[in-house]
Amino acid sequence: MDGSGKSSSPMAWVLGQTGDHAGQYVLSVILAVIGVAFSVAPYFVVVGVVQGLMEGQQDFSFYLNRCLIMGVLWLGRVLFHALSTATSHRATFAVLGEIRKRCIEKLTRMPLGTVLMQSSGALKNTLVERIDSIETTLAHIVPEFTANLLVPVIIEIYIFTIDWRMGLASLLTVPIGMFCYVLMMVGSGDFYQHTIAATKALNDTAVEYINGIQVIKVFGKTRSSYERFVHDAYEAAHSFIDWMRASILPMTFAMVVMPATMVSVLPIGGLLVKSGSLSPRDFVMVIILSVGLITPLVTLMSYSDDIRTMGTIFGEVRSILDAPEMTRPAEGNVPVKNDLELKDVHFSYQISDSAAEDGKKAENAATAAKAGNEPVAGDDPISAYDRVSADNPPAADSEVLHGVSMKIPEGSFVALVGPSGSGKSTIARLIASLWDVTAGSITLGGEDIRKIPQEAYADRIAFVSQDNYLFNMTVRENIRLGRPSATDEEVEEAAKMSGCHDFIMSLEKGYETMVGSSGGHLSGGERQRISIARAMLKAAPVVILDEATAYTDPENEAVIQRSVSRLTQGKTLIVIAHRLSTIVDADRIYVVKDGRIHEEGTHEELLAHHDLYEKMWKAHMEVKDNG
Repeated sequence: MDGSGKSSSPMAWVLGQTGDHAGQYVLSVILAVIGVAFSVAPYFVVVGVVQGLMEGQQDFSFYLNRCLIMGVLWLGRVLFHALSTATSHRATFAVLGEIRKRCIEKLTRMPLGTVLMQSSGALKNTLVERIDSIETTLAHIVPEFTANLLVPVIIEIYIFTIDWRMGLASLLTVPIGMFCYVLMMVGSGDFYQHTIAATKALNDTAVEYINGIQVIKVFGKTRSSYERFVHDAYEAAHSFIDWMRASILPMTFAMVVMPATMVSVLPIGGLLVKSGSLSPRDFVMVIILSVGLITPLVTLMSYSDDIRTMGTIFGEVRSILDAPEMTRPAEGNVPVKNDLELKDVHFSYQISDSAAEDGKKAENAATAAKAGNEPVAGDDPISAYDRVSADNPPAADSEVLHGVSMKIPEGSFVALVGPSGSGKSTIARLIASLWDVTAGSITLGGEDIRKIPQEAYADRIAFVSQDNYLFNMTVRENIRLGRPSATDEEVEEAAKMSGCHDFIMSLEKGYETMVGSSGGHLSGGERQRISIARAMLKAAPVVILDEATAYTDPENEAVIQRSVSRLTQGKTLIVIAHRLSTIVDADRIYVVKDGRIHEEGTHEELLAHHDLYEKMWKAHMEVKDNG
């Protein structure tokens, strides 16, 4: 039972996540009810003590026994509360772990574009803080809310059985307290939404500031970027401060008036006793029970903020769990041949407004940097590559490919070239099945790739991009990701063939060296060569290289080119290149412009057209000669 239906209420949804742990929550509620009952029971004992005093009871053992009973009841309250809390927390942390795992697994099944176009700060906030926030609801509100609501109801029913007039008297302060509570809640919706927006902005800015600190320093924008962080921190803090200032007075009155049951019980009860319609014994009983009547209700009120935040918190988690997936069959026809064909492919980014805004900021900052100008306020060049591809600047719901068609025969060498932002990387990622086409189709061996099991198709593709990610594991384990069953000898052989064995052996611990977060202990060229070794170990029949030499110097570029030649021998090779000299031998070159195939042919044929490719070639040769 996952309870993920979008129509369910937040509480129904979160209870639906308990799954196999539902029995533990039922036990926790039962233990909590018993614990609250133990906390209320001493009031009945106190009634007996007071009555003993009124009757002139002078036997010390009479009072001692009742004090011991109250001590036992207090210990019972502590014990059952601890058992309830331990049970609910044990179940809750198991549930939170399962929810977090499901979210991570869900991300792997979502289109890459849906993931990349979200702020990394927002994703981190959802997967860590937001899921952790569910702990309050499951571990505390579920058992304690139930118990603290049930016991006062039982006590109030008992007071009504004693005397209905005293029952009404004990509730007289509740409407006044609730009125103050309602005043406190007026406008709280707007305040709450402001805190959510301000906190999210601070979280995103903090993550971007840390991730982009190198770019900030390079562009000399430390001061302006820090001012943005300080501004968002101030806004986040004061969103809560302003809310508290607006609600502190009515909240104080609500907390003071509602528990003040004696204000009504004492005068009304005294009049009834004086008139002879209420016995002193019952009056004492009502007084003592009324003292403990409202305390559990006040405890319930303390959860009001947590209950209010449930919708937002659960909504963010559900936005991941309920997101559309890339649907692939578990079983299906796996084609024998590896020829690829794109048929009238259209593709649109479906991204959020915030992602589009981030992309616009990155674009503005880059333009300002190229022009040597100061970025405008808030446009620091720190967002970027974890959300917005430099080859695909986003616009909300914009179509970036318009009817792309191409044939890639098995064993051929095909190159994609064109201006930045033309859609080359998008085409490569669609071929790698990292996104689904919006319209048209991509076929492998004549079979639509959407009808091929994902794992089977992934086995056919090796994808090496300019920003390949290395995990914070050893060099050996990062290479082994290409084929988890590979032996150490096979891993080292792939490293030798990719030209990175020598530099690996020069590392402190060789193949057992930890590469650091995102491969941060290695240079860009070293990370790229390890990525190529990983792809080489995979031995896939289709190899996609997206600027595989982007981070390398001329010496290492020659090493990588030789490695790529070994990797792609006898395989289908798709290359995205800005250095046109690396693809002059391609069987087919597609020039992409504005999301369309502008021209195609061999290197010689395209030069003869005197069109865009020729201009690109001349520009490339000028740079190469000057270099």
